[in-house]
Amino acid sequence: MSALQPFPVPLPAGVKFPVKTFAKRQRAVVMAQRYVLITGCGEGGIGEALAREYQKKACTVITTVLPWESKDHLISAGIQCYELDVTDDASVQALERIVDKVTEGRLHVLVNNAGICYTMTGIDTDVQEVQKMFNVNVFGPMRMVHHFHPMLIKARGTIVNIGSVGGIVPYMYGSSYNATKAALAHWANTLRVEMAPLGVKVTTIISGNIGTNILKSDTARTLPEGSFYAPLAREFQEHVQRVPDTTPRAVYASHVVPQTLKANPPAWYWVGATTGIVRFMDIFGFRTVWDYILWPVFNLGKLRQETEVWRRGNE
Repeated sequence: MSALQPFPVPLPAGVKFPVKTFAKRQRAVVMAQRYVLITGCGEGGIGEALAREYQKKACTVITTVLPWESKDHLISAGIQCYELDVTDDASVQALERIVDKVTEGRLHVLVNNAGICYTMTGIDTDVQEVQKMFNVNVFGPMRMVHHFHPMLIKARGTIVNIGSVGGIVPYMYGSSYNATKAALAHWANTLRVEMAPLGVKVTTIISGNIGTNILKSDTARTLPEGSFYAPLAREFQEHVQRVPDTTPRAVYASHVVPQTLKANPPAWYWVGATTGIVRFMDIFGFRTVWDYILWPVFNLGKLRQETEVWRRGNE
């Protein structure tokens, strides 16, 4: 017996099956599937909040954590998570292969969020610590863009770099961290121009004080013995253990995500506590305007007096 053949059901006269319309709708469904990759999504950080917000926007979110960090907070929310060390090319390349397979070669949003902090006076800085921080905060995004740009170009995607007001304000004890964020902002702004002909957008988020745990590794930091800043040792301890007024992570993410999904996202997007005054001062203030604000806040007059006493004793 021959195999059964489908029974041909004739369409009414003058009626045609809308093959082209159906195909267009199918393509639209595929195109509407947006893939987002976010680095640095450890529990309690900005990355986790962004992942949850992108998920609300019906994006397929791919997140990363460090090899020794837990994935439970993301897996339990139905978010894909993989291990990544942005300072290691082999680790980035391994993730690239995974993401290429998951997304079929199209990445719509890359969020360079992974970052670390180092709090210390400029003259007491441990350069090795700063090199480690630059490797994460600056060279990490560079590695990600280097390896993932073909997927972004194919999807006409967007690169999102999580910056900070620290790259704008000469905030005390943050010279090294501020340098990483200033470098990131200016690298990203140039990248924005370079990627435009390739159809890729680049936006930098200038973040204010956000309620994250980035400072957790710095709370026990102390000034080194013999530091010229020893007269401010108590103030320094209070600074690293401070709990500043912050914008909640979820609120921050709810502002950031819609901006990054726009067809033409802003070059810089300011969001979070203190960004209003910082932006105003940066536009309208003179370069040393922050000196008048930071001197009393950090008790720098006391340090000047103690330094004068030391200088007279060593003439």
